[in-house]
Amino acid sequence: MDSGFYAACAGLQAQSQALEVVAHNLANLNTIGFRGDHATFQALLAVSRPTAPNVLHNVLTSVLNSATNNFGVLEGTHMDMTAGNLETTGNPLDVGIEGAGFFAIQTARGIRYTRNGRFQVSGSGALETAAGDPVLGDPALGAKSVINVPAGPVSIASDGTLSVNGAVAGNIGLVEFAPGTKLTPEGETLLAAPEGSAKLAQQPALRQGAIESSNVNSVSSVVTLIGVQRQAEMLQRAMTLFDNEFNRIASTDLARV
Repeated sequence: MDSGFYAACAGLQAQSQALEVVAHNLANLNTIGFRGDHATFQALLAVSRPTAPNVLHNVLTSVLNSATNNFGVLEGTHMDMTAGNLETTGNPLDVGIEGAGFFAIQTARGIRYTRNGRFQVSGSGALETAAGDPVLGDPALGAKSVINVPAGPVSIASDGTLSVNGAVAGNIGLVEFAPGTKLTPEGETLLAAPEGSAKLAQQPALRQGAIESSNVNSVSSVVTLIGVQRQAEMLQRAMTLFDNEFNRIASTDLARV
């Protein structure tokens, strides 16, 4: 079988996966604190090793595996850590992060991290996310670090100190991670991190009355989407041509053998 068919097949699979990544980014264009993903590609390395007693089978497998080494597949995605724009809202419970760092959130699955600073006060007085998960001060204390907000005007300093009527009520914890730390998206802009990898930010910088927009660039994402779609269509046409050629060979050339 022509190795070009394998090239088109591998390419189409990679572009289909890349299409999902771009579509996911565009779907979250207006999601507060969202971090976009970028697709990365790698060469498909197939090894040749005997798998059957049939010598011909092993030879064919070796040839085909070697041919696929030139084809690209989607290696995975990496998160774009570029900060989004801070948009002023005037809501005293909206908090934007200036620079690096994440808020620590206590969820049912454990502590998670986010850049989404649209907070609210629960009926019991705890500072929480829109989903109802408590915002933490020092994440090392877990649920014990939940911030309780008394009734009254709320003031949040750049270092995270939360005051009500001039009295300190708590401190919004801002954490950071060492470069290369694997952060895993879990939906709702929440990220999971390896246990013990989060450290309190040394120089937290928060802005009250602002939220961070998604860092997805709409123009470049649409351009990427169009490019991926066109490449996928081209590879699909190539596969159709190969398939038609295989059918022709099977019905005409092989019939004369």
